Amino acid sequence: MGIPGQPRVAVFTLGGTIAMQAAPGEGATPALSAGDLLAAVPGLDDAGVELRLQDVANKPGASLSFRDLFGLADAISAALASGFAGVVVIQGTDTIEETAYVLDLLVGSDAPVVVTGAMRNPSLAGPDGPANILAAIRVAASGCARGLGCVVVMNDQIHAARWVAKSHTASPAAFISPGFGPLGYLAEGQVDIPVRLRDRSPLFTPVPGRPVRVGLMTIALGDDDVLIHALADHADGLIVAAFGAGHVPADTVASLAGLAARMPVVLASRTGAGRVHHRTYGFPGSETDLLARGLISAGYLAPLKARLLLHLLIAAGADRTRIRQTFAAASGHPQPDLGSTADVADPR
Repeated sequence: MGIPGQPRVAVFTLGGTIAMQAAPGEGATPALSAGDLLAAVPGLDDAGVELRLQDVANKPGASLSFRDLFGLADAISAALASGFAGVVVIQGTDTIEETAYVLDLLVGSDAPVVVTGAMRNPSLAGPDGPANILAAIRVAASGCARGLGCVVVMNDQIHAARWVAKSHTASPAAFISPGFGPLGYLAEGQVDIPVRLRDRSPLFTPVPGRPVRVGLMTIALGDDDVLIHALADHADGLIVAAFGAGHVPADTVASLAGLAARMPVVLASRTGAGRVHHRTYGFPGSETDLLARGLISAGYLAPLKARLLLHLLIAAGADRTRIRQTFAAASGHPQPDLGSTADVADPR
């Protein structure tokens, strides 16, 4: 039982590196429960927080599915509706940047939803899991974290779900927000969030049982349209992770334009920071050319985040106008006015 007046935080565990152990000569695999993880956190008893633990899954982050996340979002919303001050999700770091953004799009409460994990499993020297869990719980219980949507807390930094990215395969400082930086930090056990998001992400209600497949095509030197066609034959929408400010080889333009006439095709940048431009370049395959042919700008959204947003839009049955408007709001930059050419096709 907690002490009256203490904030209550619900902790959901999904597995991942933070919950893995390795026997001598073997690789690490999921093994630890929520209780095991919390028992290893020094100073937790002095955090002044009442906790409720729930094991949702125990699998690598790479094996999580949309079904897992939809169920998790429902459980989080129920916990917050019942009076919990905040929520912590503990999972594998491979998909933290994606899980956090999906939860950002699905959970409408102003209460903090915090995702964390670990880069070093408990069998290694200096595991970072206990410190990350303690920091995440402090953020989830903090009033100053309200209204931010979902955030990722790693390495004593607080990152917005829509911008955070995993940038290293092993470093405890792997999580960054390219082009923007963290919203805040933890120091001396205190939560400090000097940067506030201007707008929340758009909210969605999942459509159970509606299958959606959104492809992600990273453009590389010398690409033609063969792989684009192969991918598009099995997709309901496509994200194009293009060169620079939104550029593709000239040989792919006609194919992408054809696809944009029958499904949503979103133009993102593969660079990791900065937004897709609208009218700087004018050559075939430039951002100006592609947007005029019906592609939709991802703005500042990275390709992985754009894929998740498009997935939920298609699952919700959004038409082309709503898709374009939602990307404009979610990506932090308005879509260019290109006349009627961008709205001639059904999004499917």
